[in-house]
This record gives sequence, structure tokens and C-alpha cells, in this order.
Amino acid sequence: MEGSSASAEVTRVASASSLGSEGGSRAVKVIPLQHPAEPSPLSQSADVYGRWGAKVRGMSSMDWLELLLPCTRWMRKYRIKEYLQADLMAGITVGVMLVPQSMSYAKLAGLHPIYGLYGGFVPVFVYAIFGSSRQLAVGPVALTSLLVSNVLTPIVDPSDKLYTELAILMSLMVGVFESLMGLLRLGWLIRFVNHSVISGFTTASAIVIALSQLKYFLGYPIVLSSKIIPLVKSIIAGAGKFSWPPFVMGSVFLVILLVMKHMGKTNKKFRSVRAAGPLTPVIVGTIFVKIFHPHSISVVGDIPQGLPKFSIPRGFENVMSLIPTALLITGVAILESVGIAKALAVKNGYDLDSNQELFGLGVANICGSFFSSYPSTGSFSRSAVNNESGAQTGLSGIVMGIIMSCALLFMTPLFTEIPQCALAAIVISAVMGLVGFSLAFVIYESANPHIAVTHIDSSAIQTLKDLHQEYKSRGIQIAIANPNQGVHLLLSRSRVIELIGVEWFFVRVHDAVQVCLQHVQNMNPSTPKVSDNTNYTNSDPKRQSSFVESLWKRKPNVATPAEEPLLLHNEVV
Repeated sequence: MEGSSASAEVTRVASASSLGSEGGSRAVKVIPLQHPAEPSPLSQSADVYGRWGAKVRGMSSMDWLELLLPCTRWMRKYRIKEYLQADLMAGITVGVMLVPQSMSYAKLAGLHPIYGLYGGFVPVFVYAIFGSSRQLAVGPVALTSLLVSNVLTPIVDPSDKLYTELAILMSLMVGVFESLMGLLRLGWLIRFVNHSVISGFTTASAIVIALSQLKYFLGYPIVLSSKIIPLVKSIIAGAGKFSWPPFVMGSVFLVILLVMKHMGKTNKKFRSVRAAGPLTPVIVGTIFVKIFHPHSISVVGDIPQGLPKFSIPRGFENVMSLIPTALLITGVAILESVGIAKALAVKNGYDLDSNQELFGLGVANICGSFFSSYPSTGSFSRSAVNNESGAQTGLSGIVMGIIMSCALLFMTPLFTEIPQCALAAIVISAVMGLVGFSLAFVIYESANPHIAVTHIDSSAIQTLKDLHQEYKSRGIQIAIANPNQGVHLLLSRSRVIELIGVEWFFVRVHDAVQVCLQHVQNMNPSTPKVSDNTNYTNSDPKRQSSFVESLWKRKPNVATPAEEPLLLHNEVV
């Protein structure tokens, strides 16, 4: 490699000197590009391990601590005067929003509302420690709840104790998959999921979720199904049992929620109104039930008081049947949580590693499964409210967990008379925006476009050869600047460097521009002389205009301006 780079340097200097001597100007200073020799597989492996080893050896104790506990990144730089008030307000706002939503989503999953509260307790605290996003709000979400219901309902009846045990076991499985994907850095796999498929899936899920919640509006039971047609048939078949009181109450609550959500989105002054939306039907509905005691409106019923106890998940004999859904929920976590987290990180100006996010979510679900939680993930709506409320660090998540702790310890007796239609209205209002859930992916893809930086394949090499031949026939020279090591090696193996000319490969774009301009100057002496330290940004406007005019100036014996070609002979690209 040393020999080839030395010869390349000699060729480069000679080429630059000849270009300078032709026009009578001094040579352009160019950093020599070291062309690669064929490395052996052993040397390549040694080089990779060497870089990793050097990186690991160079890590300080603080670097290790930040790697294992990402929360230390914002804790070390926490500014109490600037961040504390905003984090407290955001945490309280989203925590108040999380309490009724978590109960609603647990009902959607076919579970008792208490398991929704558990899902918004331990995972929230754990993610605040191991997650790297400062605005992502973790807990039960509608889509995950629907997936849990879809896979468990055919296996066991929701009233059976095994149903709850399998939901908790699924949290452990999802956590393990997410953690492994994070550790193995497999977050890139999501690039293979087509956006149209995601959009269609979430739209269909939103319709199924809304239809499944109509039973609390209509006042009669509906068949449990993940398919739209059976749900519609069941709704039509039971129309004779329709009850007006829950329908009117649920519809009023739904309108209130949609209006409050719209106000919070369209006017910054009413951000708190949007966050308080889910709490409003719960409070109003509970007061109404306590005063009038309507028999036709079903209520939540007794909710156990106190924090969840540590217990090992059960039902491991059903693991194989749960793997497909656990993988699907993991995919949803990548799409929703990581996509939202990356978008919020870009918006707030800090870096975020998607693999670290997967690991943080995985640990949160694993720990949650030991405290009776079903799968949790990042919520689009709550994360948006958290960001809009001014959350600066993960402290807002810790405040959310404290709010949930208080609800479990002191407020569960107040939840017994919450109307079921109020919780259903919360779910329906949430999934009405789920068809816009794909917006998160658009944001994510816009913030993280897939660009092939570190690669060139055989097709591209052949295209480059064909392009060189075509341009050569037209008197146009190709110049290549800053190819990475892999690309450079492939170009060398395929003899593209030899074909184009070793003197036309450069380390910097600046060098390539300098040599190309020097070459154009030698082909067309009327152009101004180019020096190595030319400042194009601050150059004289008059000089710029004369240079452009000289490029477009018609030469003798050349066609009229209407027939003049765009690229002159012997120009460089």
C-alpha cells in the first residue's frame, strides 16, 4: 500500500505541475490521495478489531457510565433554573393524561384497568433511566393493546386468569426481543418495512379499535374479533338491544375530547387543554354517576389499591404461540417509539441512538413484566404533549411515574364509578388520529433519509465506466473526490482508477475544484488565473461576472448562440 501511494503521489504532483506549466501559472497544491493495495482478509479483520479495541481502551469511566445508564448524560448537565419548572409541568401534564388512558387501553387489551395503571408505572421509571430520549412518553398504547387482544382472545377467554398471565408474559418476551435487537444493533431492519404496508396496517387497526369500543356506546355486547366484517355484523345483529343513555353520554364525551384536542393543536395558549382532555370525561362521568346512579350505564368497578408486587411471569408453556405477536409488537415499538424519539431528538437538537432506544424499551418491558405490566411502548400523542409542554430531560418521565404511583396508592377508590363509555371515548378519540400515525414515519424518514454513504456495487461501477466513455467521447473529464475506503478499494479492483486516471482522484472537493478550474483555464486562456487560496465566497462580484461571461463567450468558428452547446469541448465535470 505504501508503494502504490508513493507512486500515486508522484503522479499527482507531476500532473499538477504539468497543468500549471501549460498555462504559465504556479502549480495547485493538492493533498495526495493514497490509493489502496489489496488487503488480506486477516488484515481487514485485524483492522476492525483494532479500531474497536482502541475505542474501548479510550473510554473513560464516565463514558462507560453514560453507555450503561444514558440518564447520566442529562443528569450531569442539568440546569435547575432552566429545566426544572418545564420538566415538572410536562411530567404532571402527561401523568394526568396517562392515568385515564392507561385504564382505557387495558380494557382494549381485554385486561382489567388496573393492569393499565401497572403498565404506566414501572416501565416509565425504568425507561427514564435506560432510555436516551428526553421527550418520549412510555406506557400502554392503543395499537399494542389491540395486538395483545387479537393474539390472546383465540387462545383463552379474557375472563380466565391465564389471559392476564399470558399478557404479562408477552411483556417479558417483547422486552427480550427489543433488548437483543438493541444490543445486536439491528434497528436498521425497519428499513425493509414498506411505508404503504405500515400505513394500511395502522389504518385498519384504528377502524378495528374504534368498532370494538362501540359496545360501551351502544349498551350491548359485541363479538371479540380483529376483523372488521364480523364486528360490523355483530353490531347490526344486536341493534335491537340499543340503549340511549350510554350512547348520548359517550358521544358527548367524544365531542368534548375532539374539541379539546383541536384547541390544543391549533393554539399554543390551549396546550394544557389538550393534555387535560382524557381527564375531563373521567371526572365529569364519575360525578354524573355518583349523583344520578343510572342503571343503564356500566362502570369500571373495583380497582385494587396499592403498588404492584414483584412476581415472576407465568405460562411459559405458551411461549411458542406468542412469538409471532411478540415480534410484531417489537416491530411496532421500532416504528412508533424509535421513529417518534428520533424526530423529537432532531427537533430539540440532540443526538439519539435508535439501538440504545430499543435497549431502553426492552429493559423497561422486562422489568415491567415482573410487576404485572403488559407490553408498553412510546406513545405518539403523549410524547407530542410532553414535547409541547416543554419537557427538557427524562425528569419529566420520572414525574409521570410519581403521578401514577400516587394514583395507585391513593386514588383507585375514586375510579370505581368511572363510566365505561368515558374510557371508550378516550380510546376512540386517540385512534381517530391513528390514521395519521404514519406521520411519525414520515417525520422519521425525513429526519433520517437512507443514503448509501459507506457503498458501490458492480452495477454502479459499470455505469461509471459507461459514463466515463461517453464523457470522454465528448471531451469531458470525470473527477472523483473523497471516496471512502470501501468504495476506493472496489474502484481500484475494477480498474476504474486506471481508466479515469489516478491524477483525477482527490482527497478534498476543494482540491478537485482547483485542479478542474486550472484545467479549464489551460483549455481557455481567456479565463482568469486561479490561485490555490482563491476565496470563492468573498471574491469580487465583478470578477465573478467576468469569469462567467468568459465561460459563455462564443469562440471563433463556433455555431451561433442558438446552436451553442451547453458543455464546451474539453471541460471537466
